[in-house]
Amino acid sequence: MNIPLRWLLGFISFVKGIFEGPAPGLRWLVVGLVALATIINYIDRNALAIMWPLGMSDDLGLGKEDYAFIVNCFLAGYLIGKALFGKIMDAIGTRIGFVLAIVVWSLSVALHAVARSVLAFSVVRFTMGLGEAGNWPGATKANAEWFPIKERALAQGIFNAGASIGGVVSAPLVGVLYAWIGWQATFLVLGALGFLWLVPWLIVYKSSPESHPWLSAEEREHILRGRQMPDKDASASAATFAPGWWEMYRYRQSWAVIGSRFFIDPIWFLFVLWLPSYLVERFGFDVRDMVQFSWVPFLGAAAGALFGGWLAQALLERGWTVNRARKFAIAFGGVLMFPALLGTAFAFTWPLALLLMTVILFGFQVLIGNIQTMPSDFFSGKSVGSLAGVGGSAAILGTIITNTSMPTITATSYTPAFVLGALLVPLSLLCVWALAPRIEPVTPK
Repeated sequence: MNIPLRWLLGFISFVKGIFEGPAPGLRWLVVGLVALATIINYIDRNALAIMWPLGMSDDLGLGKEDYAFIVNCFLAGYLIGKALFGKIMDAIGTRIGFVLAIVVWSLSVALHAVARSVLAFSVVRFTMGLGEAGNWPGATKANAEWFPIKERALAQGIFNAGASIGGVVSAPLVGVLYAWIGWQATFLVLGALGFLWLVPWLIVYKSSPESHPWLSAEEREHILRGRQMPDKDASASAATFAPGWWEMYRYRQSWAVIGSRFFIDPIWFLFVLWLPSYLVERFGFDVRDMVQFSWVPFLGAAAGALFGGWLAQALLERGWTVNRARKFAIAFGGVLMFPALLGTAFAFTWPLALLLMTVILFGFQVLIGNIQTMPSDFFSGKSVGSLAGVGGSAAILGTIITNTSMPTITATSYTPAFVLGALLVPLSLLCVWALAPRIEPVTPK
């Protein structure tokens, strides 16, 4: 046996030894690993957007229209993967479902290093999107399995913060790697991160809370009892109805999730996919500027994800119903986003633009974390992952539509893109209020 393999096995044995017997707060370790996977997810996703305007496009001889097409291929894979992995997570479980997702996307990231044409990038970007999509229904399902109702918004906020932290980390990390080793080697390094994550995941996530050998009796009771939280108000009690794949479309609450995600998520992807290009074209950013400043809006997103989860939990603990707490948090995020998007459309300096974008992404994460928790508010069991996956597919469909128009509407200015984003906010809120008058467990028809 070679030395590196012995070191790896020794490390695994060491970690297992630490966790012999009950491990306090195991549910928080699980959500921490999910958040770490989400950080890796967004580093991998943002890498192309960061390196493309800094010189990668010139090296390949490709333009903005080529970039938009390649991104749409990623989004197409992401759209299919959202619904597909929702079913996969329900069928084979969160543990193995996550393994499958991260292997597919990490291998695809590494294969970017050998791509040279639009076709090659489109293929690896499609398979990358297919795998990356599994992160979200898997995270939502892990949340429903491992957390009582009152803690789910906070847990959702933690792994949503992973997306934002990935945005914060990706610009300096990818920028430095690009300047140091070039774009091909950068993709190889990033592809390896996902495979490294598999080691702690397979060690820690042995099974669900009902049978996990490291879970203490007290924490197991806390989780299981919290799924059936006693309350006279139906909107604060646990969902027990789990409709089938087609049956869930009969309920307008499902369409509240689908519609709200369709309209709101294109705003997030506007920044994920186009922020580096905007900063280069509008304010002349170079590699150093990108490393130093482009991460700032995502720091606001990370704070918003944690704040949105904390806010909902604090309101529930004060006696608010799930309906009132969720809708307050969603409305609060939307009220922050709308004027900030309009302000960004006319920002005349880059510090002002970055400040407004920080407010936008803070509000977005407050809003989206509570929308993403709604599937577990409405349904239980296998329906949670399925509805979360379909909602994610609707989000990507909306993003594909807006992304296709980006080369045209940003030909002379990015103002139309931000105005469009502002108009999408009230449409998303309308879906929640009109289609889910009360956020509460659904009863079968």
